[in-house]
Amino acid sequence: MLKKRKLYVPKDKELRGEIIWLHHDTPVAGYRGKWKMTELVIRNYWWLGVTRDVEKYMECCDIYQRIKNRTEVPAEKLKLSKVLEKLWTYLMVDFITKLPLVAGKDVILVVCNRLFKMTHFVATTEGTSAEGLARLFRNNVWKLHRLPDIVATTRYKVQ
Repeated sequence: MLKKRKLYVPKDKELRGEIIWLHHDTPVAGYRGKWKMTELVIRNYWWLGVTRDVEKYMECCDIYQRIKNRTEVPAEKLKLSKVLEKLWTYLMVDFITKLPLVAGKDVILVVCNRLFKMTHFVATTEGTSAEGLARLFRNNVWKLHRLPDIVATTRYKVQ
């Protein structure tokens, strides 16, 4: 059936999807964007919601998502990190948890020097208090390397 010299496509998702696929995923069609894609489809075909269906198809297309024009503001220029000069002045601290119980310990406190990635691994328990962690830090890191300038961690909750 023709409507304005265009082939009317009945309400069949598979047929409509195949028509869109033929105008998009073949090497001849290329990746021109959703408006050019819609124009290609409606040159010969018509159905209610053709623009919406093409747009949905394009939103799922991996290549289209990578090559489409971005409308958001570009990110700022990268800033150089401060070059560290002394060992053990900038530390990263984290915990390895949920370990099997060995010698009464089930957590490892990991203290890493950011400059050369040297680390200290300190065995402890999951129920260690903030005061206990401070004592572990003092006895295993501070006494060997002095007080650091910055200590970064991803943990926010300390009992």
